[in-house]
Amino acid sequence: MAPVATHDNTSEPTQAERIEALKNDAQVFNPFYSPSIGDDGDDKYEFAQFKPSFPKLTWAPLKEISVSDRGLVADPTKKNLLGAAQKVRHLTPAIGTELLGIDLRQLTGAQKDELALLVAERGVVFFRDQELDIHGQLNIARHFGPLHKHATTPIPRNGLEEVHVVYNDASRRPDPASFSKLELWHTDVSYEIQPPSTTSLKILTGPEFGGDTLWSSGYALYSSFSPGFQKYLEGLTAVHSAVAQADGSRAAGLHVRREPVETIHPVVRVHPVTGWKSIYVNPGFTRRIVGLPKAESDAILSLLFQQISQNPDFQVRFKWEKNSIAFWDNRVVTHSATFDFWPATRHALRATPHGEKPISVADYEKQGKVAKDRQLEIWRQQGVDGPVNGTSATKARGYND
Repeated sequence: MAPVATHDNTSEPTQAERIEALKNDAQVFNPFYSPSIGDDGDDKYEFAQFKPSFPKLTWAPLKEISVSDRGLVADPTKKNLLGAAQKVRHLTPAIGTELLGIDLRQLTGAQKDELALLVAERGVVFFRDQELDIHGQLNIARHFGPLHKHATTPIPRNGLEEVHVVYNDASRRPDPASFSKLELWHTDVSYEIQPPSTTSLKILTGPEFGGDTLWSSGYALYSSFSPGFQKYLEGLTAVHSAVAQADGSRAAGLHVRREPVETIHPVVRVHPVTGWKSIYVNPGFTRRIVGLPKAESDAILSLLFQQISQNPDFQVRFKWEKNSIAFWDNRVVTHSATFDFWPATRHALRATPHGEKPISVADYEKQGKVAKDRQLEIWRQQGVDGPVNGTSATKARGYND
């Protein structure tokens, strides 16, 4: 007699169990808010001492500290730094410069000051083939300001608390169901009361291809808008929040070393050295504009976020190689890594000095100074008449490429 199929009620999940399973499936890895706790277990790896660790430390809330930008005392011609380079290569009109032939281990104090100024002007500056170790990288960062210690992201196994570890390997694959590419654009820890200034990242290990980083210029974004909209944005402030990042760490079972904060910063800030105006919002941490109806706040932030992430005129893209290092000014640029390299390993170390408390156009000009539009200043220096009141002297035309 053929066996009769029977129904085993014990193997059927209940509706409540199915719902719980769906909730668990939804808890996928977001590489921005949930730091990677993956580890391929290779302790013979050359840079194993710099693999991520999450010690259970507790730090006090940050307080305001005195910071003076080193670019303020730099030689405006930057002759000490640029004169030592074999080649100075500007990568786009708006952002990005690569210096060839300089050994960062040999920088003098004057050259460090001029590097701060160059980064303030160009947004991000790149170097390749640098034997500078993490201690040298930290020393350069300290020249620019007191160092930030991150509340949630990993520090190296060797205990250097002021080092931020960027690490991804084959053991954990980012799930695109958990985030959009736009969300990855950010300015580092913009929620702090004194967010970072001249920040550096050095690649230890990277994929043969992929894993590039893009930067977008807040100067160029500001310059792209009509004078009326620029003026409107200058009067706004926005909330920057660390809460999602802390929640992501706790969801991953990690200790949060400093309680998350929310801070209000101007939507347009002025760089203390250049005097140029820059949009200061980012998809990663900016939550809302203060005092506006939600629909209006959402619409403005959506416009700004889309322009940051999608407008190539504001961007530069850098392909990392081993021992490449980038210095960028977190006050005036936004950036995003490309998570296109799994299962390869991408490992880098970041040093992050605090900058000044962001200053609005109104507060800057109360000091008897005039905040400026970078693009108009560049055109003025070139002897070119730029658009006046949002109009152009030439007839609009399209592009044929």
